[in-house]
Amino acid sequence: MIDPPREGVKEAVKTCKRAGIKTVMITGDHIATAKAIAKDLNILEPDDKAMTGQELDKISQEKLEREITKYSVFARVTPEHKVRIVKAWQRTGAVVAMTGDGVNDSPALKNADIGIAMGQNGTDVAKNASDMILTDDNFVTIVKAVKQGRNIYDNIKKAIHFLIATNIGEIVTIFMGLVLGFKSPLLAIQLLWVNLVTDSLPAIAIGLEPPEKDIMKRKPLDSRKGIFADGLWNKIIVEGIMLGMLTLVAFSIGNKYYGIEVGRTMAFIAIGLLELVHSFNIKSEQSIFKIGIFENKFLIGSFILGVLVQTIVVVIPTLANIFKLVPLNQTQWLITLAISILPIPIVELQKKVNETKFGKIIYTQKQKA
Repeated sequence: MIDPPREGVKEAVKTCKRAGIKTVMITGDHIATAKAIAKDLNILEPDDKAMTGQELDKISQEKLEREITKYSVFARVTPEHKVRIVKAWQRTGAVVAMTGDGVNDSPALKNADIGIAMGQNGTDVAKNASDMILTDDNFVTIVKAVKQGRNIYDNIKKAIHFLIATNIGEIVTIFMGLVLGFKSPLLAIQLLWVNLVTDSLPAIAIGLEPPEKDIMKRKPLDSRKGIFADGLWNKIIVEGIMLGMLTLVAFSIGNKYYGIEVGRTMAFIAIGLLELVHSFNIKSEQSIFKIGIFENKFLIGSFILGVLVQTIVVVIPTLANIFKLVPLNQTQWLITLAISILPIPIVELQKKVNETKFGKIIYTQKQKA
C-alpha cells in the first residue's frame, strides 16, 4: 500500500537537486514501499542505496559518517537512528534540515541545523523542538522558503555592499581632495544631504530586490564563510575609490574653470548621481543588460526621486543658499551628467573581465541534507 506523494513534490525535489540540496527519505515504512516512493520522486537514483534500521544498528557511527552520502533512503528507523543520520550528515560539513511531526522526531529536530515541524499534524513537542513550522505540512513550502531565504541573504549583502562602497566614495572625495591641496570638495551640510537621500533610498530599494532568475540553480554557500568572503571587500574598496575619484574629477573641472562654488556644486550633483547610478550595478554580479533594470520598481522609484530632489536643491534659490550651491549653465550640467553615468560602463567592463577570466560565478558546492 502506497500513500501517493502530494502534487508538486516531484518538481520540488528536482528543484532541490538543481540548488545543490540532497533530499533524503527517512521513514518508518517497509523498505520496499520507501524505495518505490523514493524512485518515483527521483530521490533514489540508480547509484544511491537504501538502508533499514536493522542494518543501521550493525554499523558503527564512524562507518556511517564515511558512507552516509551513498544513502538516500532509510526505512524502519527509530528516533535514535534519526539522530545518528543527522549527526553523520553534519560530520560531512553539510547543513542539515530535518522534518518531523511526532514526539519521537523531536531529538532529531533538535539536533539538526534546521528543525522543521508540521503545523497541522505535528505535536506540540515537535513544534517546540523545531526552528521552523510548516503551516500547510507541505514539502514544497520548504523549497519556497529556501528561495526566499537566498533572496533575503542576497539583498542584505547587496545593501551592505552599496552602503559601504558609497561611504568609502565620500571619504575618498574629502581625503584625496585635501591631500591634493584643494579646498574641501564638499561641505558638511552637503555630505549630510547625500547620506540622507542618495545613500538611504537606493539601499532600501536594493533590500527589496526580487529573486534573480538563477537563484535556485546555485550551489549553497559555505555557511562558515563571512558575508565579505570571495573578494567582496576588494570590490567594495575599488568601487568606493572609483566613486570618489569621479567626484573629484567633477570638482576639479568646475574649480579650475569656473571657481570653487561651481566646483562644489558639480561635485555635490556628481556624487549624488554617481551613487544613484551605481545602485543599478549592485543588482547582480551579471551584466545589468542581461538581467534587466526594470524588475525592481522600488529601485527605479528611488532613482527618479533621488535625481529629482538632488536637482531641486540646486535649482531652487532658497534651498541652494542653505546648501551653499550655485546655478550651473548647460555646459556644466552636461559635464556633470557625463561623469555621473561612468560607473555603468566601468563596472560592466569589470564584470566582463571577471567572467572572461574566471568564468561564471561558481558557488561552493556544499550540500544540504
